[in-house]
Amino acid sequence: MPGQLLELHVENFRSLRDVTIPLGPLTILVGANGVGKSNVLKVFDLLADIIQTDLEPALEARGGFDEIAFWGGPKPPTTLRIRLKATWTTHSSPNAPDEYDLKVRRYSAPSNKDNGRYRLTRSESFQFKRTRGRGRRISVSGERATVIDTRPSTELEDSSEFGIQRLSSGLSTLPRLASMEGGSEVARVAAELSSFRVFDVNVDAARLPSHPYRGIVDLSSSADNLAGFLHLLHADKSLWRQLVEDARSVLPQLEGIEFARVGGAADQVTVYLRERGLRRPTPLADASYGTIRLLGLLALLYDPDPPALTCIEEIDHGLHPQALQLIVERLREASTRTQFIVATHSPALTDRLRPEEIVICERNDEGASLIPAITTHDVRAIVEESGELPLGELWFSGVLGGDLTGDEL
Repeated sequence: MPGQLLELHVENFRSLRDVTIPLGPLTILVGANGVGKSNVLKVFDLLADIIQTDLEPALEARGGFDEIAFWGGPKPPTTLRIRLKATWTTHSSPNAPDEYDLKVRRYSAPSNKDNGRYRLTRSESFQFKRTRGRGRRISVSGERATVIDTRPSTELEDSSEFGIQRLSSGLSTLPRLASMEGGSEVARVAAELSSFRVFDVNVDAARLPSHPYRGIVDLSSSADNLAGFLHLLHADKSLWRQLVEDARSVLPQLEGIEFARVGGAADQVTVYLRERGLRRPTPLADASYGTIRLLGLLALLYDPDPPALTCIEEIDHGLHPQALQLIVERLREASTRTQFIVATHSPALTDRLRPEEIVICERNDEGASLIPAITTHDVRAIVEESGELPLGELWFSGVLGGDLTGDEL
């Protein structure tokens, strides 16, 4: 994988009171409903929205600061923070990562400038490794942005300043800077974050015909273009043969997957399943819920040109347990092309994971998520002490922790 997100730190976003989550090529968030797994994914949704629409519209679309800030504890928070470490730009590395830090502060005193509402301020910082030991920092505060280039060998700094709107985000505005001022580096970070996808198959939409494609096309986050995307994958005979073999290994009655054009002025394609013992193929519209979920996931996992980061909510939903080993194996293979953050509360799926792949999620009595609730080192130690019992069994029995009550905040 050319680059990846290494760490996510969040303060006061929904149930994420104060969490720092290490991230690998494949990270599986394991926890009961309501412990905050979905809120981790919503952080990336917020960042992508900030890039597309800017900070203030992104917050307003979610009901404003008070709606997304942490609700627990004796006092409402006044600061929301998101910090990322990654290896996305050319000269970054795990020891010298790209860093992005966003802080949004709420002031209670109303201001005429803000039409009597509470006042928000934001500060941001970017840090990048550059050539020959040089580093670059970009800081944004108030209505000023400052670019600083450092030369460690001479302890000299070059700096420049320019204006920026008070609540505009650097993620949405700084990619327009010239390359020599850091625009290309910020643009790379923004491009990686904006390409992120939370994948959740909308079975009713995925049943329908869709337009056939040529070239590079994204599988939609709801898989509502599943038929057209499968038709596109069908053009690669080797890839298609592997995908169909995977589907047949889980669906014993399946013999093959076929396509047909459907009518009218709008040229569309639909999927038919050739099944053992039936006189005619079954249209995807009549396939079972689990079959469509499986085909959607396989299409995602065989995507030859995926985004930088793919998140999947409750990946096991609707799948037969015999599909889980296959899905885990394909996740590992696909994680060489796209980074995955996956949420599950399935002990059966967790049984098939390795200690370095899981992040145990809990929630305390004040409603704050504990993520990770236990370190990878401790997970490995517990597995060894248990005599190598499966992780799902250890988690469900409470040995690895795991709060089984509570609601999302």
